[in-house]
Amino acid sequence: MNIRIIRLSILFLIPAGIYSQSIVNTVHNLSVSGPGQIKASSESEICIFCHTPHNSGPVSPLWNRNDPGLNYTLYNSTTIQATIGQPDGASLLCLSCHDGTIALGNVLSRPVDIDFTSGITTLPPGVSNLTTDLTNDHPVSFVYNSSLAAADGELVDPINLTWPIKLENEKLQCTACHDPHKNIYTDFLILTTQFSNLCTECHDKNYWVTTSHRNSNAIWNGSGIDPWFHTPYSSVAENACENCHNPHNAGLDQRLMNYQAEESNCLNCHNSNVAVENILVQLNKPYSHNVYGYNLVHDASEDELVLTQHVECEDCHNPHAARNLAANAPFVSGFLEGVKGINQNGGPVNPAQYEYELCYRCHADSPDKPASPTSRQIEQNNVRFEFDLSNPSYHPVVGVGKNPDCPSLISPLTESSIIYCSHCHASDGTNSPAGPHGSMYPQILKFNYTTADNTQESYQAYRLCYECHDRATVISDEPNNFQNRVHHRHIVEENTPCNACHDPHGISSSQGNSTNNTHLINFDLSIVEPSFNGQLRFEDQGSYAGRCYLNCHGKNHSPRWY
Repeated sequence: MNIRIIRLSILFLIPAGIYSQSIVNTVHNLSVSGPGQIKASSESEICIFCHTPHNSGPVSPLWNRNDPGLNYTLYNSTTIQATIGQPDGASLLCLSCHDGTIALGNVLSRPVDIDFTSGITTLPPGVSNLTTDLTNDHPVSFVYNSSLAAADGELVDPINLTWPIKLENEKLQCTACHDPHKNIYTDFLILTTQFSNLCTECHDKNYWVTTSHRNSNAIWNGSGIDPWFHTPYSSVAENACENCHNPHNAGLDQRLMNYQAEESNCLNCHNSNVAVENILVQLNKPYSHNVYGYNLVHDASEDELVLTQHVECEDCHNPHAARNLAANAPFVSGFLEGVKGINQNGGPVNPAQYEYELCYRCHADSPDKPASPTSRQIEQNNVRFEFDLSNPSYHPVVGVGKNPDCPSLISPLTESSIIYCSHCHASDGTNSPAGPHGSMYPQILKFNYTTADNTQESYQAYRLCYECHDRATVISDEPNNFQNRVHHRHIVEENTPCNACHDPHGISSSQGNSTNNTHLINFDLSIVEPSFNGQLRFEDQGSYAGRCYLNCHGKNHSPRWY
């Protein structure tokens, strides 16, 4: 309401002459004196192209053109609450020129069509010719009332609409946004679209006030394709809604997106030509969330649980909410604000409160969830089960870990720390943007994590582990450090990878137990086999003690004590 009061105050400071602007100096002056390229050859009357004082149809507003008498293909969307009808009222009058089917000079008050220059008859192809296909244009001729606003949840109640916004018999028509007699702003708009002032008169999107797409002053650096090809504005904040949306002739019909390929609506700015971070480069790495592999599969109205495998930028980011705001694990950062998720109990949440809830949309109960890259003794592809706090062991993503004594942790990490999924799964490289966009390493890992057997130990081979666990401590060969001496023997002396014994997510309590599966023990079956007597298990025997029954690298453990 404060914004509206400010706008009304500003109106009183604007010279009255602006609001009495004549149609004479606009392209709607189709007479021979008109300033536009489309005009009559000799007709000097101006109003005649739309109005006549006698025998008009309809009577109001003394209309001088025929009803096109057509059925239009209408805008439709899975998220729209309004009932869109065939154009009527003022919208139908506008379309008598702007659908390109009736000659511009075909008026009721003339027995023959008025001639136009250059042989023009109907409105030529271009942005002003909407055609009879209105699927990519802002919907019109629908009832916009308080009930619709309540059902939608992100529309201003029309009882709060202020001048110059006006409805026609409770319906939103072309004249809600356009005044055909005045072109104070571009395209005969009644208000400027700069900073989306016109859009927000009706649209009250959740989170919008604080989002970067409303507030960022970033500008295009001139490289590549102009992201704002259809606007006169030069910054993200000035373009606001039109960073992504085009109210007429949109590239993607539903929700009037600039481009049909969903990712293009993001990557035209997030390629370092406007936004600082180059997400485009990350997505083109060997391992990525492949947004290019799907088109028109994602839908804004889809369930929190992803039922058909796909990934698009908007699966993880809400463009009306995203902002640069840091957070601490496990809470979502500003970049993930306002997105859907699945909670630790498997229930839908909107919005997600924790980062892992977003990951669970695809990597938990989804029927198309990705399979594990490792053949484990205990197979489990549902990460929600792997991170459950009742498990015998897990990496501390949902809550604090089970191991109260882990001396290898690198400060500031402690046994009480919680981490994000994106601490491990994220774009690789120095100063790369946060989040699992793309990586040169499998599973979109931020650092290398070699899983192949007979790998010579090095910092680089297991850097993912060594980012949190001090390498010197882990592979210590000190005689009195028995726990790490065991790691040294396996990792350094036997060239056995960490992944051979440890399952990095966790072991479900429905499959494992606190005797055999503490410390993330879940053997890689491509490396570890049952012992000669057919046993395959680890037994936890208390602090820094245990024994294994297995066969690895040709060595039978039946058991081997540690």
